[in-house]
Amino acid sequence: MIKNVFIDLDDTLFDFHKAEAIALSEMLSQFDVTINSELSERYSVINKSQWELLEKKEKTRDEVLLDRFKIFFSEIGKNIDAREAREIYEYRLGSGHFFIDGAEVLLEKLFPKYDLYLASNGTEAVQVRRIASSGIEKYFKGIFISQAIGFDKPSREYFDACFSKIKDFSCEETIIIGDSLSSDILGGKNAGIKTCLFNPKYKENKTDIIPDFEIRSLEEIPSLLERI
Repeated sequence: MIKNVFIDLDDTLFDFHKAEAIALSEMLSQFDVTINSELSERYSVINKSQWELLEKKEKTRDEVLLDRFKIFFSEIGKNIDAREAREIYEYRLGSGHFFIDGAEVLLEKLFPKYDLYLASNGTEAVQVRRIASSGIEKYFKGIFISQAIGFDKPSREYFDACFSKIKDFSCEETIIIGDSLSSDILGGKNAGIKTCLFNPKYKENKTDIIPDFEIRSLEEIPSLLERI
């Protein structure tokens, strides 16, 4: 029986891809750079690859947050200061939120039945503002942002720090739901809890990281949790 439900934030509850594209466009406009969908997608690929290096502990958070822009600006041939770009981008990114379809309904359904915990690797200042603007904090018994915790998903240290804050915690009663194999699913496996991959785009799994469960829409979660 499931009691504790850890839920990832970006691309599980919030549409990060949409927020990212808007923040990037608004930031670049400050430097008189016009962006198109192809460049936006290229930045997204670079950004994702840099965060994966953080997950593998091959780069620090500060290196990731700057190098993504250094690489992108180098590719598009623009001499823009990465630190200034980061400040503008993070401010824009934290200014709002966009829900994944069904996210608000899901939280309303789960809140009375389970202890919900938010688990995010995102930048603390950005995530705090986005969570506040969305009004979802009321659904969660704990909000665990890796920068504040001091460890990142998928490390066991991150999850141990989270678990230590939960009274009468049991791995057998816990599941994590998220869109990332390398962060959420591997992290859950490292921590000894059940895992559920949110895979709405039917992405092929080319890794050896196998989730316990896989769903295509958030609507599937309530019935899944009841069956476990």
